[in-house]
Amino acid sequence: MGLSLDIDLLRSFVMVAQTRALSRAAAHIGRTQSALSMQMQRLEQVLDQPLLQRTGRGVLLTPQGERLLVHAQRILRCHDEALADLTGKGLSGTIRFGCPDDYAAVFLPHLLRGFAREHPQVLVEVICAPTPRLLEQIEGHAVDLALISLADADATDVIRREPLVWVGCSGTDAAAFEPLPLALSHLDTLDHVAARQSLDSVGRAYRVAYASSSLAGLTALVRSGQAIAVLTQTAVPADLQIVPASAGLPPLPAVGISLRFDREQPSSLVAAFALHIRQQLPAL
Repeated sequence: MGLSLDIDLLRSFVMVAQTRALSRAAAHIGRTQSALSMQMQRLEQVLDQPLLQRTGRGVLLTPQGERLLVHAQRILRCHDEALADLTGKGLSGTIRFGCPDDYAAVFLPHLLRGFAREHPQVLVEVICAPTPRLLEQIEGHAVDLALISLADADATDVIRREPLVWVGCSGTDAAAFEPLPLALSHLDTLDHVAARQSLDSVGRAYRVAYASSSLAGLTALVRSGQAIAVLTQTAVPADLQIVPASAGLPPLPAVGISLRFDREQPSSLVAAFALHIRQQLPAL
């Protein structure tokens, strides 16, 4: 009998590749870390090739692991599509999902890939906008559900909490400028309000050098070294840095991430996507 690739092993491998940490992957698939580690060893034995490189900060894919990931994702997609089609158990339809720019960049790839594996016939249309605009779209039934940020004190049904942080460009000292140049979202967004309130509370002079809902625009100005931005900690790009407390900027609050629906009783399709988000988002 020839070699074969077990679907469960491939599914576990893809989760490890996505999370880059055995502990997070184990939490996602409901296994212990030691059981998941044994699965990965078994897969490496089947292929007689190293797939993962353990590091102090998690795991990296070897070149062989990167090649397997491409095949594994295609195999799982075909497997799940066939199962959904032949059993009639897969959901189908379209979901209109609202999400702020920073969460879309960090969380959305993982959330959509995972949901697509379970429900390959579902189409998720994504609308990116700041929380105040998303709430307006929820009210107008332009989206079915939205992932939103709320001030921590006002947040109910919180799925995850994220600290807001000051963000600057490595090797520059924009935090020392007077007045402090800021790159912020629109006036009614949490980062804008939190930045101004915290600076006002300590009497620090500032000016808003750039205001936009575009995450790309904000980070571009920070990369130029001409301004400081406020982002959720998870959304800080790898080439930018969190401004240290030693720079003298006042602390910022945390925000709560929650879901809002356009109706009290969402459809089974929307409810399934919401449940998927609730289960996956805390571990990302």
